[in-house]
Amino acid sequence: MNTVECDLLEQLAAMPLLDRVELAAVAGRSPSAVYKGIDSLAGERLVASLPHATEQIAPTQRFRLTASGLHRLAELSATTTPALLREHPASEEWLRLLMRRLDGVAVIYRLTAALCEEWFPIRFRWYRSGPADAAIALPDGRTLAIVRCGRTADRTAFARRIGRLRDGPAFSAALLVMPDEVRLGHARRLVAPLPFTCFLAQESHAATASTESQIWRAPSGASAMSLATALGLVSGRGSWGREPTRQRRSPPHSPEPETDDADWRLSSLLKPTEKRTLSLLADWPWFEPGDLESLLGVGRRRVSALTAELQRRGLVTAPRLGGRRRLALTDRALIWLTHRDRTSPADARKRWSASLLKEDAPFEWRNVSGTRTRQLLRHLDHSEAVHGFVGRLAADARSADLAVAQLDPPQRASRYFRHRGRLHSIQPDAFGLLRGPDRYLPFFLEWERRAIRPKTMAARLAPYLRYFEGHRPLDDHGAKPRLLVVLEQDLLASRFMTVARAEMERTDVQIPLFVSDRERIESAGPLGKVWLSGSDWQRHSAFSNR
Repeated sequence: MNTVECDLLEQLAAMPLLDRVELAAVAGRSPSAVYKGIDSLAGERLVASLPHATEQIAPTQRFRLTASGLHRLAELSATTTPALLREHPASEEWLRLLMRRLDGVAVIYRLTAALCEEWFPIRFRWYRSGPADAAIALPDGRTLAIVRCGRTADRTAFARRIGRLRDGPAFSAALLVMPDEVRLGHARRLVAPLPFTCFLAQESHAATASTESQIWRAPSGASAMSLATALGLVSGRGSWGREPTRQRRSPPHSPEPETDDADWRLSSLLKPTEKRTLSLLADWPWFEPGDLESLLGVGRRRVSALTAELQRRGLVTAPRLGGRRRLALTDRALIWLTHRDRTSPADARKRWSASLLKEDAPFEWRNVSGTRTRQLLRHLDHSEAVHGFVGRLAADARSADLAVAQLDPPQRASRYFRHRGRLHSIQPDAFGLLRGPDRYLPFFLEWERRAIRPKTMAARLAPYLRYFEGHRPLDDHGAKPRLLVVLEQDLLASRFMTVARAEMERTDVQIPLFVSDRERIESAGPLGKVWLSGSDWQRHSAFSNR
């Protein structure tokens, strides 16, 4: 066995599930040497491969040691297999944990490979339950914590992780990988008190960027910087903690057959479009297939095939409610998402489970076990209206040279803020962000069905008046978001605008307010000139630059 193959075995013991590109970077070898070495090791059955792909990372093969490979490495290192299992995340238990988190693992490995362009060699360490997902030690003694926030991560739970990071090892700096721009802004405020420097980037950028890409933000300051520049601001050696060694450390099992559909293998088995479908249904339970077509940008046959395959795997349920088929995640899919994003399976099932409380009882909202899914079913007409709006918006945006950069459901659209010493919040039905060649358009959506009297309308508007009175809208989004309010009838929309203008004049707070009614939205679509503006009584598009 040559030195390249020995190096590859050592790297796969320390960093299981690397692909060839990442292996070449962390091992400091040429891609051709790595390809040749991996082929040789696979031929001797010292390593096994598995497929993987995400929306950010193209289809690739990832590699792990087999039991034979671990034994061979022990012989070459003049040590024992149990000693290797104590030192490295090479056991079957570690493999299954990393497989459950594989989508996040892949992003962290891509970031690590980019780091190796500037700093080599590095040392790497995974964490099972620490606040950081992983840590990297640079050649000069500096240490970096890597923290990934998953798409489904709860705001409170992630804040607790950041708090635990403060009480952990004294890293030189931390790199935070966030799912979207809004949560990146929230995280900047969370990490400001930490005793070491933090830099933040969106996951879609971190997965594909080099060290020279200007994607990283400090907790303060508006300009983005490259990773090379960011780490140039970090000085001083750091520490990195070691977690207690797991008591159970089994050698890797034999490679599983392709037909094995175990829960911990789902991140490898699912295709990127299937993963995106599950993420969308996690955001918008009880979606109709037609709305899913709009968000995915595919046709009816494709959605039918996707949902049929996900139902076959036991990941999606499709009951008929109100004469229409509705889509929601099963408990199996919820648990897969929680492992992927390091959140609580118990909390997810308690809130979002679509399983029945009584299997022999009819499928109705009272019989659904998840508290939030039950609430959405209870107000199905309202949920359906919001789903139809976001679906139509996604479809219309494609033909208007606009990209839907973000569409957040109610649980992520809320904003908490302090106003005159007290904690307040806004709870919109959705938050969205459209981007165009010359446009950056954040917005909140309120689909209002109960505001009929002027007093109720004023009460609905009051939280937004508090929110827009301060600087938080700009801090949260980089621009003042529009507030879109849709009412059931044209007369109610006009009345709401009258009340809103009076309230804005009374409080001396201006809201970028646009009001419309259901009939106009369903007829012309959200991008049409169907919105009454707070500045006049003319109909405008809410998504123009006026």
